[in-house]
Amino acid sequence: MKKQFFAAAMLFAIAASAAAQISVREPWIRATVPAGQATGAFMRLQSAQDARLVEVSTPAAGIVEIHQMSMQGDRMMMSAVDYIDLPAGKTVPLASGGYHIMMMDLKRQMKAGETVPMTLVFEKKDKKRETVTVQVPVKPLSYTPPKLQ
Repeated sequence: MKKQFFAAAMLFAIAASAAAQISVREPWIRATVPAGQATGAFMRLQSAQDARLVEVSTPAAGIVEIHQMSMQGDRMMMSAVDYIDLPAGKTVPLASGGYHIMMMDLKRQMKAGETVPMTLVFEKKDKKRETVTVQVPVKPLSYTPPKLQ
């Protein structure tokens, strides 16, 4: 009987971990000045299997886009991208100077200390989509995140 209980518990644990395929760690949004109309959201993403971040939404902004910053010649350029690839098992940072989430047409000022709901949509190789909703803290304008490893 104990063996059956242990086996059932292990299957439940495996099923639960399989359901948690994508993790969102250390999310944050940069605070804005009162009249600010745009800001960025940053985080670390990891998927157990190959996937893509394909969509982001929040009620705090009228427009939310996935962006990438890159050097073109001697200029830093920012542009919207359709998705961000998440290779299996690798952490993908969304940080200043690289991939990030751009929130535009803000509905209100983003004030340090509050949290903002954000929904991220991921697409797996089989085209199935997984939605993850997180409460993202707003950090002060002067906030500097710890260095990513």
